[in-house]
Amino acid sequence: MDLNIKKFNATPLEYLSENQMRDIHTAALEILEDTGTIVHHEEAVKLLHQAGANVKDGNRVYLSGNLVERAIQSAPSRVTIYDRNTNPAMFLEGRNVYYGTGSDCPNLLDSFSGERRQFLSSDVEDAVRLADYLPNINFTMSMGLAPDIPIDVQYQQKYAIMIRNSTKPQVITAANKTSLNDIINIAAAVVGDREELSRKPVFVLYDEPTSPLVHTEEALEKLLFMAENGLPINYSPGTMAGGTSPVTMAGSIAQANAEILAGLVIHQLKKPGAPFIFGGGMSPMDMQSMQPTYSSPEAMVEQAGLCQISRCLYNLPTWGFGGCSASKLADEQAVNEAATYILMSGLMGTNLVHDVGYLEFGLTYSFDLLVMCDEFIGQVRRMMEGIRVDREYLALDAIKRVGPGGHFLQDEHTLNHFRENWQPDITDRTTHETWIADGATTMGQRAKEKIKHVLEMHNPEPLSPEIDAEIEAILQKIKAG
Repeated sequence: MDLNIKKFNATPLEYLSENQMRDIHTAALEILEDTGTIVHHEEAVKLLHQAGANVKDGNRVYLSGNLVERAIQSAPSRVTIYDRNTNPAMFLEGRNVYYGTGSDCPNLLDSFSGERRQFLSSDVEDAVRLADYLPNINFTMSMGLAPDIPIDVQYQQKYAIMIRNSTKPQVITAANKTSLNDIINIAAAVVGDREELSRKPVFVLYDEPTSPLVHTEEALEKLLFMAENGLPINYSPGTMAGGTSPVTMAGSIAQANAEILAGLVIHQLKKPGAPFIFGGGMSPMDMQSMQPTYSSPEAMVEQAGLCQISRCLYNLPTWGFGGCSASKLADEQAVNEAATYILMSGLMGTNLVHDVGYLEFGLTYSFDLLVMCDEFIGQVRRMMEGIRVDREYLALDAIKRVGPGGHFLQDEHTLNHFRENWQPDITDRTTHETWIADGATTMGQRAKEKIKHVLEMHNPEPLSPEIDAEIEAILQKIKAG
């Protein structure tokens, strides 16, 4: 795992003033105090009531600003995620940006047949191996649902595929507390034990409330279990502005913020100091198709605003989206939407950026888009480095050596620094004649060739036979019930 992710040195992209951030925070507190939230979990309601929250009708909970402020203060401002070999891989703080895939798509747009078909377990393995190879993908998710795996063991088996086929850290999903506990056991077997896993977590759990302002028993069960085990969680609402949240950007951000803050309060009441990643998805509903508008300008700006509040006002790690599209193909629309979102998430400094490779609002996954996005991420990372200004990089000595009318091709300064410029893999920079001679391929065709090469040639670092056998024993025990 490359730890040399460059710091953001360019001027950051920020949409909100200090007063606007505080106005949205105050609005979220007003929602929690006056409108309240539904909490479908007995222990969570009890924790809230004991902490001073007002509970009516059994599960309508009203949170005070003091409860929220205490939760914000108790959550850690930095969360470190480790790779499979327990090396630190992602430092979730400040403006550090890490990109990864998405999870649980029912369909795969087959790179070679062009068919939109069911996503199978063998595709999950290929997807994870591909993500393991790509240098700008920092973490993996399962990418597919794999209905060929029995539903009661699906999340556990998919996690086993993930951790067997990549050393990169993961963001995971789980059906319930039982499957989550099984996944924790698998990860603990790889890193040593559960205590070591809590000390050096290799995954973040993706969990979500139900907008507007409902927290289900299943979601809270997982939230509390992760807090109890000291493992990092993202509690991310997925609102559709105009449908499940207000249509205006400020209103949508305020509601999503309130939903996350309610989860944070419950989480920190269970175990103060447990790691929590703050962020959500706020896609406006298209009133013609009634679908979420993935990668719309409003979705990107709302994410920027929520991340800015989390980073600047709450000092908490952030979560968001990038590299995803509403398009049905890995076409011009997909490239436009995915690349723009990747650039935006980089400029806004979102710590964990997921869904790279998503098509069709997350219903279909595309290896082609994933590979092209890996290239776009590399470009964005180079831009994020900004401009280094010192005597060496001002090149004054080189300019004096070359003088008027000369050239820099053979100067030692060029030889020392030209490799620092970003170099593409599937982007073509040749002349027209060379491009014709090389087959006159499109970027999409070159992406397919890269996919084919990776899947034929890349062998991820294997687990030891002993650990692999331990994982298999865990899986067999799960299957036996």
